[in-house]
Amino acid sequence: MMPVLEITDLTKRYGDLLAVDHMSFAVEEGETYGLLGPNGAGKTTTISMVVGVLDRDGGEVLIDGLRHDVTSVKTKALIGYVPQELALYPDLTARENLRFFGHLYGLTARPARMRITEVLELVELHERADEAVTKYSGGMMRRLNIAIGLLNRPRLLVLDEPTAGVDPHSRNAILESVQRLAAEGVATLYTTHYMEEAERLCDRVGIVDAGHMLAEGTRRELVGLLDEHDRVILRVADGAARAVPTLRDLPGVLKAGGEDGDLELIVNEARSLLPAIIGALGEAGVEVRSVEVREPDLESVFLHITGKALRD
Repeated sequence: MMPVLEITDLTKRYGDLLAVDHMSFAVEEGETYGLLGPNGAGKTTTISMVVGVLDRDGGEVLIDGLRHDVTSVKTKALIGYVPQELALYPDLTARENLRFFGHLYGLTARPARMRITEVLELVELHERADEAVTKYSGGMMRRLNIAIGLLNRPRLLVLDEPTAGVDPHSRNAILESVQRLAAEGVATLYTTHYMEEAERLCDRVGIVDAGHMLAEGTRRELVGLLDEHDRVILRVADGAARAVPTLRDLPGVLKAGGEDGDLELIVNEARSLLPAIIGALGEAGVEVRSVEVREPDLESVFLHITGKALRD
């Protein structure tokens, strides 16, 4: 299947600064692709070239297999772009804002009304659609910004830090909306400064710094770069030391130790091994009171690859 977005050797230079250095990646239909990097990594410059508001110095961008650049009208119509900055008219209501932008997209009256109703429900603003935007919280404005980006039923949705500075309810509403859109087949390019969002949403992640793509893959593939393993910590009633030899014999258990009421195991694929671990303890007559699984996460990968925290 042809990717919805495919970029190859994308390059942008500002004088002596190579802001984006031969960047390449693709986003499939129904996939959420996270572009992660510290401030100044080149994410926003990359996105600006992807959506066609900034000319590139080299490389190629394809949208649904069609060449795309700043002059491309046909391919721009396939993109929904939600920038970091709010693009709203505060004195208008949400519905009036959507009607205005729908007109810019070329939607006629009846299709526009139907689509406005759909996107308002998607971002959970339908009950306050006829209030002036000046009465909205920052999170509600962010959700309206996303609704505008969805009016044209985009093949590719580009979200540049859509949850920055929003309240918890709005953040959750935005994340749920992105998940629903992915289920409907929308390809999404997503940047964020919140690693937990990338963990929750992204099918694949590209880690960038200084304009370079340093690593790319699924969460499991990226965590594999660390050569670290999962830890399973169990609180048991008694018999921890007695159970250790049995646990060490289980396939996939690399290390096991225990004393008093605690057991700690180093394993491969902890979640798939849990039934065997619990079963072995039951056969040994050891009562399990609690289980905790600690897996290497994207934050660890990011710090390992870039030497920086995501919000640096």
